Order: sequence, then C-alpha cells, then structure tokens
Amino acid sequence: GRPNPKELNNQKDVVAISQSIMTDLYYLSQADGVGEWRVKEAKDLSDLVQNRITYLQNPPDCSKARKLVCNINKGCGYGCQLHHVVYCFMIAYGTQRTLILESHNWRYAPGGWETVFLPVSNTCTDRSGATTGHWSGEAHDKDVQVVELPIVDSLHPRPPYLPLAIPEDLAPRLQRLHGDPSVWWVSQFVKYLVRPQGWLEKEIQQSTAKLGFKHPIIGVHVRRTDKVGTEAAFHPIEEYMLHVEEQFQHLARRVHVDKKRVYLATDDPSLLQEAKTKYPDYEFISDNSISWSAGLHNRYTENSLRGVILDIHFLSQTDFLVCTFSSQVCRVAYEIMQTLHPDASSFFYSLDDIYYFGGQNAHNQIAIYPHQPRNSEDIPLEPGDVIGVAGNHWDGYSKGINRKLGRTGLYPSYKVKEKIETVKYPMYPEADKLLNSQKK
Repeated sequence: GRPNPKELNNQKDVVAISQSIMTDLYYLSQADGVGEWRVKEAKDLSDLVQNRITYLQNPPDCSKARKLVCNINKGCGYGCQLHHVVYCFMIAYGTQRTLILESHNWRYAPGGWETVFLPVSNTCTDRSGATTGHWSGEAHDKDVQVVELPIVDSLHPRPPYLPLAIPEDLAPRLQRLHGDPSVWWVSQFVKYLVRPQGWLEKEIQQSTAKLGFKHPIIGVHVRRTDKVGTEAAFHPIEEYMLHVEEQFQHLARRVHVDKKRVYLATDDPSLLQEAKTKYPDYEFISDNSISWSAGLHNRYTENSLRGVILDIHFLSQTDFLVCTFSSQVCRVAYEIMQTLHPDASSFFYSLDDIYYFGGQNAHNQIAIYPHQPRNSEDIPLEPGDVIGVAGNHWDGYSKGINRKLGRTGLYPSYKVKEKIETVKYPMYPEADKLLNSQKK
C-alpha cells in the first residue's frame, strides 16, 4: 500500500533534523581554533610519513641496501595494480627495505612507471644485490639482501604490516585527527606513488580549465562494462542522484551553491546524455573521451591510462563522492581525497561495499551497546564483543560475525565502533631528525 502522508512528513522531518545536526557538528568542528589545529596536525603527520618514505627510498649506498622487489604487472586494471604497489610499499616500510618497482613493459605505459609518475627512488632503482630470494617471512629473510614479493593473494607467511593496521607510534595522533586512520595510512603511500611527471601535471591543469571544473561539485563514478553481473550489481543513475541531491542540500547550509555541479566518471558512454536529460537542473561535467577509452576493447593503452588518471584526479578533488566501493577506481579516489583534507573519511556514499583494501587482514568492530535480536536474522551483542564485519547494508544495519558466539547475522551499525589494529612498525629516527632540522 501507499505510505500515508503522516509517514512521509515524519521521513522529511528526520532528514531535516539530521541535516541540521550535521550542520551544527560541522560548525562545532571548526570552532575555537580546532579547524586550524586539524589543518596543521594533518600536514605535520603527512610530512612526517612522506619524509620517512623518501628516506627509506634513497639509501646512502644502493649496492648495500636491503631491497624489496615488486612487479607492477599483476593481471588486473590500473586501480588494482596501484593497490598492489601500495601493499608492496607497506611491507617495504615495515621491513625497512627500499622498494624496487619493476614496471618495464607495463601494459598502460610500456616505458614504465617513470614515464608517467615520478620514480619511487632518485638514487636506487637497481635490483642487484649479493643474495636474492622469494619472500619467506621477515625472520627467514634477515640475511637475504634482495627479496621478491608475490601478489598479496599468494603471500605466505603474512607479515603484520597489512591493512587495515596502522603504525603504533602514530596511532594516538591519527585517532584524534581522522575518522578512519587505516584509510589515511593507505593514502600516504598512494600520495607518494602518484606524484605526476611534468607532462601529466600540465595535462591535469589543461583539463581542469577545459572542463570548467569548480566547486561546489560532487563526484559520481558509475562502473558498468567489466564488473556488472560478475562482481557488482547494476545501479541506475537515479540511485546515485538520490544521494547527490541530499548532499547538495547539506552543502547549501554551509556554502553558496551557485550551480549543482556533478563530475561524472563512467565507462558507459551513453550515460552522460541520459543524466543530462533526466536531471536538467544539474550541470554534468565529464570527459567523454575518457568514457570511450575505458571501454574494454581498448582498456590497456596510454590514452586509457590518461583517462583513468584524470577521472581519479577529478573524483578525488570533489566535495563528496557517490560511487560503488566494489570499484578500485572509486576507492583510489577516496584514498587520494584523504590527502587533500584534514579528515575526508565521511565524504562518500557507497552503493555497495564498505571501504576495504584487497588482501587486508580481518576488519573488526567492537560492540559498545547491547543488542537483543528482533528476529532470527539478528545476532545478539554485549558491550566488548568483537564483530568481524562482512558489510554494511546501508539501512542502519550491518552484517557480521560475533566472534565470541561464532554467530553470523545483522546488528544495528550505531551499536559498534571500529576496532583499530596497531602494529609496531620500525622507527625512522634519522629521517625524523632530518625533518626537524629542515623545519628549524
């Protein structure tokens, strides 16, 4: 039956109240100098990590350096390959080895990584060493100078330096600053990796001007060609636009919205016209040549690399992201977004998965309120119970396993908090000393 008008009014009230609360929270977060503190703390933490990575990547004597070799040519798309290199980098950082990235004959740029992005090292790109071996665990590899790393799916034994864990020494500061510290930690490696070469920097600037990309703007990424029906469900444009509209109502309470702009990234070339026809009061910005190059028949070409890099860049630059986290492209954009704001952990709405990192260790939450099951689909919670998250149903409920009871089912998402895993990463005192002397 139809909802009665009273119910509809209630729903509208709830939306209005929640928007009002969100606006108050935003102004609170900026009050009493907290906004300035966040900006400074975010910069200080990022500088610290970027400096440590630079130090690790440029050892005084490359011929004597301990090295970790990572080959980019994993059989998957750009976002997935980038995440493969991030995983290699985290293990390099955790084992204090210089990352050697092998990218010759890369399917996206046959000349290699350095033809697109800055090299991962200025002084040490050579994999030679006295001894070489395949990864067999930190303890076994102690005496091996050059270690080759497999893809994360075949990694055995698994070291502790895998997402979603964060370094113990940064954890207290990170948890104060950021709503999702594990995403922030991943984002620092992405930030180091995607520093563009001069020609790409220029290409980005020209495209920004040509497209008329300006704020406020919301990013929408619609993944269609190769995932739908296998790894992801089909979502019509209306489903995305529902959340876009809601976000513009939020934004309008804080900034002047002169025009409702949407950056639309998609691999479906017909979608732009459909969106423009259905939503005439919106301005859709899209690089349509990108849509063509993202089609499967010419996915692995330099032109499609240009396309995917620009799409990710513009999505990350938006004020809010509506997409499917089953897509690596969207997760990369969300990660880069974290490097552009003190805390952009809540600047997204995913139509399917919660954030994850391929090959991650278990994602756990801790119950903070008790829960009595309402029906056979629910699981009970007691404060302190550890829950292994399977996913968020985006209707107020999540699905997971209560590890104490071994039972799987639904529970209210607000009754749990994230369980932040910390790992004792090695310290980099020399790098930190260097940074402090530069600051002085």
